[in-house]
Amino acid sequence: MRVCFDRQELSILLNLYGRNVSLGEWHDYAMDFLKEKALFSIYKRNSQQPVFVIEKDPGFARKQGQFRVIGHQGRLLKRGRNLSLVVRVLDPGFMVIK
Repeated sequence: MRVCFDRQELSILLNLYGRNVSLGEWHDYAMDFLKEKALFSIYKRNSQQPVFVIEKDPGFARKQGQFRVIGHQGRLLKRGRNLSLVVRVLDPGFMVIK
């Protein structure tokens, strides 16, 4: 079985992405759904390497949280259990509207 983002998580990710596209910061994204984790990769230009990857790995849900933000050099920027709080490392002004 593959890991996927649920509807609420996708809403958070796409709202964050749309906000930064409108600011001219980001250009493209890709989603990958693997056996152990789901990835939302963000690209600044039409490059081959993403500048950020937002990862959902349920294997870490009880330890340090299933969500992680990874920078373009593989550096862990933030991790936690709440996606809307974790992604704020990329855009501190981002607020989730419910």
